[in-house]
Amino acid sequence: MNSARSGSGTGSTGGPGAVGANLLAVRSHNTALVLDLLRTAGPDGISRLELADSTGLTPQAVSKITARLREPGLVTEAGRRASTGGKPRTVLRLVPEAGHAVGVHLDRDELRVVLVDLTGTVVGERGAPLDLGAGAAVVVEGVAREVEALVREAGDGGPARLASAPPARLGPAALAARGHLLGVGVALPGPLDHLHGVLHRVTGFPEWDGFPLRDALGARLGAPVVVDKDTNAAALGLAVAGEGGAFAYLHLGTGLGAGLVIGGGVHRGARTGAGEFGHQVIQLDGPPCDCGNRGCIEVLCLAAVARGDVTEAARVLGAGAANLVGLLDIDLVLLGGRTVAADPEPFVRGVAAVLDERARREGAGEAAVPVRVASGGARGVAEGAAQLLLGPLFGRADG
Repeated sequence: MNSARSGSGTGSTGGPGAVGANLLAVRSHNTALVLDLLRTAGPDGISRLELADSTGLTPQAVSKITARLREPGLVTEAGRRASTGGKPRTVLRLVPEAGHAVGVHLDRDELRVVLVDLTGTVVGERGAPLDLGAGAAVVVEGVAREVEALVREAGDGGPARLASAPPARLGPAALAARGHLLGVGVALPGPLDHLHGVLHRVTGFPEWDGFPLRDALGARLGAPVVVDKDTNAAALGLAVAGEGGAFAYLHLGTGLGAGLVIGGGVHRGARTGAGEFGHQVIQLDGPPCDCGNRGCIEVLCLAAVARGDVTEAARVLGAGAANLVGLLDIDLVLLGGRTVAADPEPFVRGVAAVLDERARREGAGEAAVPVRVASGGARGVAEGAAQLLLGPLFGRADG
């Protein structure tokens, strides 16, 4: 299935032939609803009647949809369940290993790649150092090599069981053509154009401005590719995993950015410009930032981290978080990224203290917006990048 081609046209096959021929091309909203219910039902499965009750579809429509899903092996029977009347009901379940997606977290100095099944479970992982400033050709080749190695490792007797042919001969292009691989989601620092997979002036790396990463990597791998900001991918992964309400995911690693989930979906903005959180100016005439401004939250926060002053870094991060809460009235602040992961408690405590003080000063009748560490750990962005492919399949393209 070429599920990388969402309604906004974000996917690129980069290679010849019919992509994903063995998986049903899900364009139907109703089919996506059924698939999502099968996914959330887990290994215990769900009956056709329960699917009809939950979706509002007729039993006949559900039977047609599930029959089409069984043909490519996406769905199978999971036994029978006692009925309140009449014959026992056949229970269906999703087949997790029927398809996979690759998620890539391309950071400024390292690369993390995960392979996930249809439930989002990680079945393979690789990591490697990588210099984002080494040039487009070097970076694209480095990403492609790691993706190819991961896919082959997982197919070589591993839990993924990607295909029946000898795994040593199977790369992403062959697996995509057979329908075993939905594609590759790439998440990296912005700004960028999510719709067309084109990078803008990545902070600190202006040479990437205008580079068509989606098309270049798609052509190299021969598989569908989707590109988004690291913070958006992480926020999508959190939403799909069940994080509800309106929340902000603040990512502090080699840079600082935010992923926003508002109204049940990732808020990217018309030009993928939402979430450039780190480049709020909070100190006029402050130290210069790589973005060209002075006194940005990112440069102040990273400088505090560099000199070992985590308390000050958390205070600066809290000031930015308080601005965000005041502007968007969000319900929750989640913290992530390698810098937070290295010492999470001071960041949670420091950001929460700033939000508490803001709430008291404003006389808010309710408690301050809660702050906690995001789930997912070090591979949260990479897992979210894989959801850029899985999401459209289950009608969850934005969470």
